[in-house]
Amino acid sequence: MRVVGENITPGIYNIREALTIAEGLELDLVEISPTANPPVCKVIDYKKFLYELKKKQKEIKAKTAKIIVKEIRMGPQTDEHDFNFKLKHGMNFLKEGAKVKVEVFFRGRSIVYKDQGEIILLKFAQELMEYGKVEKLPLLEGKRMIMILAPKKATT
Repeated sequence: MRVVGENITPGIYNIREALTIAEGLELDLVEISPTANPPVCKVIDYKKFLYELKKKQKEIKAKTAKIIVKEIRMGPQTDEHDFNFKLKHGMNFLKEGAKVKVEVFFRGRSIVYKDQGEIILLKFAQELMEYGKVEKLPLLEGKRMIMILAPKKATT
């Protein structure tokens, strides 16, 4: 097998010699590439190796972008003032980089105003065109009509 590592001369050794080298340095012999010809082993401190690996994975996980979804609820007969109030919230959410789930909730017999709900959602999307784009068009699910807006990518 091919043996590599710090403080040793890289080369091809048999298993007993490689284990003797690792024991002499009080380190572990770890198989890195078993499919290579000959297989590659590295003389390292295995506990330290695992610690470094876990640390790298934690860093990668911390750097990944977390998608935040904020929710805004309205009714089919939402007044202009309430609409503008919710519009400002939606604008702030999109500026922060969060997705916005806009929902029109139909109570009781208000389900007959499906077209009003869709008009409100489309108007909401139209007002926020410069901050975000429609990811999912208005869709009626039971007593709720839902639309999802995603923030536009910042161009710098």
